[in-house]
Amino acid sequence: MLRWALIFLVIGLIAGILGFTSIAGTSIAIAKTLFFIFLVIFLVLLVAGLTVGRKISGP
Repeated sequence: MLRWALIFLVIGLIAGILGFTSIAGTSIAIAKTLFFIFLVIFLVLLVAGLTVGRKISGP
């Protein structure tokens, strides 16, 4: 998911440099959305991993 966010970011930056503002804006918006979804999933899995790790290793 992070790879797709970076791809859309690069597409948006290149389109912005070339003057395609509507494509650039859409690509940047998609990249932001994918990045925040990735961030939320990462944090949920991090908390879940820490919680399960404590239960397995004991108090």
